[in-house]
Amino acid sequence: MRDPQTGQDIVSVGMVQNLEIDGNNINFKLLIPSLQMQGKAELNFACIGAILEIYPGAQVNAHFMARTPDSQQPVGSLPHIKNIIAVASGKGGVGKSTIAVNLALGLKQLGARVGLLDADVYGPSIPTMLGLVGERPKVRDVTGVPKMLPLEAYGIPTISIGFIIEPEQAVVLRGPRLAAIIKQFVNDVLWPELDFLVVDLPPGTGDVQLTLVQTVPVTGVVGDHPSGSCAGRCYQSHEYVHAGSNQCTHPGCCREHGLVYTSRTPDNKYFIFGQGGGKKLAKESHSVLLGQIPIVQSIREGGDTGKPAILQNNNPLVAESFLEVAKNVLRQVGVLQS
Repeated sequence: MRDPQTGQDIVSVGMVQNLEIDGNNINFKLLIPSLQMQGKAELNFACIGAILEIYPGAQVNAHFMARTPDSQQPVGSLPHIKNIIAVASGKGGVGKSTIAVNLALGLKQLGARVGLLDADVYGPSIPTMLGLVGERPKVRDVTGVPKMLPLEAYGIPTISIGFIIEPEQAVVLRGPRLAAIIKQFVNDVLWPELDFLVVDLPPGTGDVQLTLVQTVPVTGVVGDHPSGSCAGRCYQSHEYVHAGSNQCTHPGCCREHGLVYTSRTPDNKYFIFGQGGGKKLAKESHSVLLGQIPIVQSIREGGDTGKPAILQNNNPLVAESFLEVAKNVLRQVGVLQS
Protein backbone atom coordinates (compact mmCIF):
# COMPACT_ATOMS: atom_id res chain seq x y z
CA MET A 1 0.00 0.00 0.00
CA ARG A 2 1.17 3.52 -0.73
CA ASP A 3 1.10 6.55 1.52
CA PRO A 4 -1.70 8.80 0.19
CA GLN A 5 0.50 11.88 0.62
CA THR A 6 3.90 10.72 -0.59
CA GLY A 7 2.97 7.89 -2.93
CA GLN A 8 5.70 5.70 -1.40
CA ASP A 9 5.19 2.07 -0.42
CA ILE A 10 4.75 2.14 3.37
CA VAL A 11 6.29 -1.31 3.76
CA SER A 12 9.38 -0.54 1.65
CA VAL A 13 10.14 2.69 3.54
CA GLY A 14 9.92 0.94 6.91
CA MET A 15 6.71 2.46 8.29
CA VAL A 16 5.04 -0.87 9.03
CA GLN A 17 6.36 -2.65 12.11
CA ASN A 18 5.38 -5.69 14.24
CA LEU A 19 2.69 -7.10 11.95
CA GLU A 20 0.67 -9.75 13.77
CA ILE A 21 -2.22 -11.87 12.42
CA ASP A 22 -4.42 -13.77 14.88
CA GLY A 23 -7.47 -15.22 13.16
CA ASN A 24 -9.38 -12.24 11.77
CA ASN A 25 -7.42 -9.77 13.87
CA ILE A 26 -4.63 -7.90 12.07
CA ASN A 27 -2.46 -5.66 14.24
CA PHE A 28 0.54 -3.59 13.23
CA LYS A 29 2.40 -0.44 14.13
CA LEU A 30 2.89 2.54 11.85
CA LEU A 31 6.01 4.58 12.55
CA ILE A 32 5.45 8.27 11.82
CA PRO A 33 7.56 11.37 12.54
CA SER A 34 5.06 12.84 14.99
CA LEU A 35 1.74 11.82 16.53
CA GLN A 36 0.46 15.28 15.60
CA MET A 37 1.30 14.88 11.92
CA GLN A 38 -1.15 15.99 9.28
CA GLY A 39 -2.85 13.26 7.27
CA LYS A 40 -2.66 10.62 10.02
CA ALA A 41 -6.37 9.80 9.78
CA GLU A 42 -6.19 9.56 5.98
CA LEU A 43 -3.28 7.14 6.25
CA ASN A 44 -5.16 5.04 8.83
CA PHE A 45 -8.27 4.72 6.65
CA ALA A 46 -6.15 3.92 3.60
CA CYS A 47 -4.43 1.05 5.44
CA ILE A 48 -7.73 -0.35 6.68
CA GLY A 49 -9.32 -0.07 3.23
CA ALA A 50 -6.39 -1.78 1.49
CA ILE A 51 -6.55 -4.76 3.86
CA LEU A 52 -10.36 -5.07 3.73
CA GLU A 53 -10.24 -5.24 -0.07
CA ILE A 54 -8.30 -8.51 0.26
CA TYR A 55 -9.71 -9.79 3.59
CA PRO A 56 -13.25 -8.38 3.94
CA GLY A 57 -13.80 -9.92 7.36
CA ALA A 58 -10.59 -8.65 8.95
CA GLN A 59 -10.50 -6.61 12.13
CA VAL A 60 -7.72 -4.12 11.43
CA ASN A 61 -5.93 -2.24 14.19
CA ALA A 62 -3.21 0.22 13.21
CA HIS A 63 -1.24 1.64 16.13
CA PHE A 64 0.59 4.89 15.41
CA MET A 65 3.97 5.41 17.04
CA ALA A 66 6.28 8.39 16.80
CA ARG A 67 9.72 7.57 15.47
CA THR A 68 12.57 7.65 17.96
CA PRO A 69 16.28 7.91 17.04
CA ASP A 70 16.52 4.12 17.50
CA SER A 71 13.53 3.40 15.25
CA GLN A 72 14.61 5.61 12.37
CA GLN A 73 15.41 3.68 9.24
CA PRO A 74 19.07 3.96 8.21
CA VAL A 75 19.93 7.33 6.72
CA GLY A 76 19.88 7.23 2.98
CA SER A 77 18.57 3.68 2.64
CA LEU A 78 16.42 4.13 -0.43
CA PRO A 79 14.55 0.84 -0.80
CA HIS A 80 12.51 2.17 -3.73
CA ILE A 81 15.69 2.88 -5.75
CA LYS A 82 17.26 -0.33 -7.02
CA ASN A 83 20.66 0.94 -8.20
CA ILE A 84 22.75 4.05 -7.59
CA ILE A 85 25.38 4.77 -10.24
CA ALA A 86 27.94 7.47 -9.46
CA VAL A 87 29.68 9.29 -12.33
CA ALA A 88 33.13 10.41 -11.21
CA SER A 89 36.26 12.05 -12.55
CA GLY A 90 39.72 12.77 -11.24
CA LYS A 91 39.63 16.35 -12.52
CA GLY A 92 37.14 18.90 -13.78
CA GLY A 93 36.25 19.82 -17.32
CA VAL A 94 36.45 16.33 -18.83
CA GLY A 95 32.76 15.89 -19.66
CA LYS A 96 31.57 14.18 -16.50
CA SER A 97 28.20 15.95 -16.35
CA THR A 98 27.72 15.33 -20.06
CA ILE A 99 28.27 11.63 -19.43
CA ALA A 100 25.87 11.64 -16.46
CA VAL A 101 23.03 13.31 -18.38
CA ASN A 102 23.38 11.19 -21.51
CA LEU A 103 23.86 8.00 -19.49
CA ALA A 104 20.63 8.69 -17.61
CA LEU A 105 18.76 9.36 -20.85
CA GLY A 106 20.32 6.28 -22.45
CA LEU A 107 19.17 4.05 -19.60
CA LYS A 108 15.70 5.53 -19.94
CA GLN A 109 15.69 4.76 -23.66
CA LEU A 110 16.47 1.16 -22.73
CA GLY A 111 13.30 1.02 -20.64
CA ALA A 112 14.62 1.80 -17.14
CA ARG A 113 13.10 4.23 -14.66
CA VAL A 114 15.88 6.74 -14.07
CA GLY A 115 16.54 9.75 -11.85
CA LEU A 116 19.46 12.19 -11.84
CA LEU A 117 21.05 13.73 -8.75
CA ASP A 118 23.44 16.62 -9.37
CA ALA A 119 25.93 16.35 -6.51
CA ASP A 120 28.42 18.72 -8.15
CA VAL A 121 27.55 21.51 -5.75
CA TYR A 122 30.40 23.79 -6.83
CA GLY A 123 29.63 23.66 -10.54
CA PRO A 124 26.02 22.53 -11.07
CA SER A 125 25.59 22.24 -14.84
CA ILE A 126 22.69 19.80 -14.95
CA PRO A 127 20.03 22.58 -15.01
CA THR A 128 21.62 24.01 -18.17
CA MET A 129 22.06 20.63 -19.84
CA LEU A 130 18.41 19.70 -19.24
CA GLY A 131 16.97 23.12 -20.11
CA LEU A 132 15.78 23.77 -16.55
CA VAL A 133 17.65 27.00 -15.76
CA GLY A 134 15.54 29.26 -13.55
CA GLU A 135 13.18 26.47 -12.45
CA ARG A 136 12.58 25.93 -8.75
CA PRO A 137 11.52 22.71 -7.01
CA LYS A 138 8.22 22.71 -5.16
CA VAL A 139 7.93 21.68 -1.53
CA ARG A 140 5.30 19.31 -0.17
CA ASP A 141 4.40 18.78 3.47
CA VAL A 142 4.71 15.08 4.25
CA THR A 143 3.50 14.11 7.71
CA GLY A 144 4.65 17.46 9.05
CA VAL A 145 8.04 17.36 7.31
CA PRO A 146 8.81 19.52 4.22
CA LYS A 147 10.01 17.47 1.24
CA MET A 148 11.27 18.68 -2.13
CA LEU A 149 9.71 17.47 -5.35
CA PRO A 150 12.32 16.83 -8.05
CA LEU A 151 11.95 18.67 -11.33
CA GLU A 152 11.49 16.63 -14.49
CA ALA A 153 13.04 16.85 -17.96
CA TYR A 154 12.70 14.29 -20.76
CA GLY A 155 10.91 12.00 -18.31
CA ILE A 156 13.75 12.04 -15.77
CA PRO A 157 13.25 13.43 -12.23
CA THR A 158 16.26 15.47 -11.16
CA ILE A 159 17.49 17.66 -8.32
CA SER A 160 20.39 20.11 -8.22
CA ILE A 161 21.64 22.93 -6.05
CA GLY A 162 21.41 24.90 -9.29
CA PHE A 163 17.62 24.89 -8.81
CA ILE A 164 18.03 26.61 -5.45
CA ILE A 165 20.74 29.23 -6.00
CA GLU A 166 20.99 31.94 -8.65
CA PRO A 167 22.87 30.97 -11.85
CA GLU A 168 25.86 33.21 -11.11
CA GLN A 169 25.87 32.70 -7.34
CA ALA A 170 29.10 31.28 -5.93
CA VAL A 171 28.86 28.23 -3.67
CA VAL A 172 31.26 28.59 -0.74
CA LEU A 173 30.80 25.69 1.65
CA ARG A 174 32.94 23.65 4.00
CA GLY A 175 32.79 19.90 4.50
CA PRO A 176 29.93 19.65 7.06
CA ARG A 177 27.64 21.87 4.98
CA LEU A 178 28.45 19.92 1.84
CA ALA A 179 27.59 16.69 3.62
CA ALA A 180 24.29 18.16 4.81
CA ILE A 181 23.29 19.16 1.27
CA ILE A 182 24.03 15.71 -0.14
CA LYS A 183 22.07 14.03 2.65
CA GLN A 184 19.19 16.43 2.05
CA PHE A 185 19.14 15.61 -1.67
CA VAL A 186 18.96 11.93 -0.75
CA ASN A 187 16.58 11.93 2.21
CA ASP A 188 14.46 15.07 1.76
CA VAL A 189 13.60 14.66 -1.93
CA LEU A 190 10.52 12.66 -2.89
CA TRP A 191 12.20 10.37 -5.38
CA PRO A 192 9.79 8.03 -7.18
CA GLU A 193 10.48 4.33 -7.57
CA LEU A 194 13.57 4.06 -9.78
CA ASP A 195 15.67 1.38 -11.39
CA PHE A 196 18.64 3.75 -11.48
CA LEU A 197 19.62 6.97 -9.75
CA VAL A 198 22.57 8.48 -11.62
CA VAL A 199 24.67 10.76 -9.40
CA ASP A 200 26.88 13.41 -11.00
CA LEU A 201 29.76 13.86 -8.53
CA PRO A 202 32.10 16.83 -8.35
CA PRO A 203 35.63 16.19 -9.63
CA GLY A 204 38.21 14.76 -7.28
CA THR A 205 37.94 12.68 -4.12
CA GLY A 206 36.60 15.03 -1.46
CA ASP A 207 33.80 15.42 1.07
CA VAL A 208 30.90 14.90 -1.33
CA GLN A 209 32.22 11.54 -2.52
CA LEU A 210 32.80 10.35 1.04
CA THR A 211 29.36 11.49 2.18
CA LEU A 212 27.63 9.78 -0.73
CA VAL A 213 29.13 6.34 -0.16
CA GLN A 214 28.53 6.63 3.58
CA THR A 215 24.89 7.61 3.03
CA VAL A 216 23.63 5.30 0.30
CA PRO A 217 24.66 1.93 -1.14
CA VAL A 218 26.41 2.72 -4.43
CA THR A 219 26.04 -0.05 -7.00
CA GLY A 220 28.98 1.08 -9.12
CA VAL A 221 31.07 3.96 -10.40
CA VAL A 222 31.44 5.19 -13.96
CA GLY A 223 34.70 7.07 -14.44
CA ASP A 224 35.33 9.74 -17.09
CA HIS A 225 38.93 10.88 -17.29
CA PRO A 226 41.30 12.34 -19.91
CA SER A 227 44.45 11.19 -18.13
CA GLY A 228 45.39 7.86 -16.61
CA SER A 229 46.84 9.28 -13.39
CA CYS A 230 43.66 11.16 -12.54
CA ALA A 231 41.59 8.11 -13.35
CA GLY A 232 43.74 5.95 -11.11
CA ARG A 233 43.39 8.30 -8.16
CA CYS A 234 39.62 8.42 -8.58
CA TYR A 235 39.36 4.64 -8.85
CA GLN A 236 41.54 4.14 -5.76
CA SER A 237 39.42 6.56 -3.75
CA HIS A 238 36.26 4.62 -4.49
CA GLU A 239 38.01 1.37 -3.65
CA TYR A 240 38.98 2.90 -0.31
CA VAL A 241 35.61 4.30 0.69
CA HIS A 242 33.85 1.04 -0.16
CA ALA A 243 36.30 -1.08 1.82
CA GLY A 244 34.48 -3.50 4.06
CA SER A 245 31.13 -3.20 2.29
CA ASN A 246 29.36 -5.55 -0.06
CA GLN A 247 28.95 -2.96 -2.78
CA CYS A 248 30.62 -3.22 -6.16
CA THR A 249 33.42 -0.75 -6.84
CA HIS A 250 34.25 -1.58 -10.44
CA PRO A 251 34.27 1.63 -12.47
CA GLY A 252 34.51 1.70 -16.23
CA CYS A 253 36.06 4.46 -18.28
CA CYS A 254 33.39 6.15 -20.35
CA ARG A 255 35.82 7.02 -23.09
CA GLU A 256 39.27 5.95 -24.06
CA HIS A 257 41.24 9.07 -23.20
CA GLY A 258 42.92 10.88 -26.01
CA LEU A 259 40.42 10.09 -28.75
CA VAL A 260 39.38 13.58 -29.83
CA TYR A 261 37.40 14.70 -32.85
CA THR A 262 37.84 18.37 -33.66
CA SER A 263 35.00 18.99 -36.09
CA ARG A 264 31.20 18.71 -36.07
CA THR A 265 31.37 15.50 -38.10
CA PRO A 266 33.98 13.08 -36.74
CA ASP A 267 35.90 12.42 -39.96
CA ASN A 268 39.35 13.35 -38.68
CA LYS A 269 40.78 11.81 -35.51
CA TYR A 270 43.52 13.42 -33.44
CA PHE A 271 44.99 11.60 -30.45
CA ILE A 272 46.22 14.72 -28.68
CA PHE A 273 46.25 13.02 -25.25
CA GLY A 274 47.70 9.76 -26.44
CA GLN A 275 45.89 6.53 -27.23
CA GLY A 276 44.75 3.44 -25.37
CA GLY A 277 44.71 4.86 -21.84
CA GLY A 278 41.13 3.81 -21.13
CA LYS A 279 41.77 0.19 -22.02
CA LYS A 280 44.96 0.21 -19.98
CA LEU A 281 43.22 1.64 -16.91
CA ALA A 282 40.34 -0.83 -17.21
CA LYS A 283 42.80 -3.70 -17.33
CA GLU A 284 44.83 -2.44 -14.37
CA SER A 285 41.75 -1.84 -12.22
CA HIS A 286 40.07 -5.11 -13.24
CA SER A 287 37.09 -3.16 -14.56
CA VAL A 288 35.40 -2.72 -17.93
CA LEU A 289 35.76 -0.14 -20.68
CA LEU A 290 32.15 0.92 -21.13
CA GLY A 291 32.59 2.86 -24.35
CA GLN A 292 34.32 5.63 -26.28
CA ILE A 293 32.66 9.00 -26.76
CA PRO A 294 33.90 11.21 -29.61
CA ILE A 295 34.31 14.88 -28.74
CA VAL A 296 32.38 16.86 -31.33
CA GLN A 297 30.89 20.32 -31.37
CA SER A 298 27.30 19.08 -31.35
CA ILE A 299 27.78 17.53 -27.88
CA ARG A 300 28.79 20.89 -26.44
CA GLU A 301 25.95 22.65 -28.27
CA GLY A 302 23.44 20.14 -26.96
CA GLY A 303 24.60 20.72 -23.40
CA ASP A 304 24.38 24.50 -23.78
CA THR A 305 20.90 24.45 -25.30
CA GLY A 306 19.34 21.86 -23.01
CA LYS A 307 19.05 19.25 -25.78
CA PRO A 308 21.40 16.38 -24.81
CA ALA A 309 23.43 14.74 -27.56
CA ILE A 310 21.84 11.31 -27.20
CA LEU A 311 18.50 12.82 -28.28
CA GLN A 312 19.90 14.54 -31.37
CA ASN A 313 19.10 13.13 -34.79
CA ASN A 314 21.76 15.07 -36.71
CA ASN A 315 24.68 13.01 -35.38
CA PRO A 316 23.76 9.32 -35.02
CA LEU A 317 27.36 8.30 -34.23
CA VAL A 318 27.34 10.39 -31.05
CA ALA A 319 23.91 9.14 -29.97
CA GLU A 320 24.92 5.54 -30.63
CA SER A 321 28.13 6.01 -28.62
CA PHE A 322 26.23 7.20 -25.57
CA LEU A 323 23.64 4.46 -25.98
CA GLU A 324 26.44 1.88 -26.10
CA VAL A 325 27.70 3.14 -22.75
CA ALA A 326 24.19 2.83 -21.29
CA LYS A 327 23.83 -0.71 -22.63
CA ASN A 328 27.17 -1.70 -21.15
CA VAL A 329 26.27 -0.18 -17.77
CA LEU A 330 23.01 -2.12 -17.82
CA ARG A 331 24.87 -5.30 -18.72
CA GLN A 332 27.52 -4.84 -16.01
CA VAL A 333 24.93 -4.19 -13.32
CA GLY A 334 23.22 -7.41 -14.37
CA VAL A 335 26.52 -9.29 -14.18
CA LEU A 336 27.29 -7.90 -10.73
CA GLN A 337 23.88 -8.84 -9.39
CA SER A 338 23.79 -12.33 -10.87
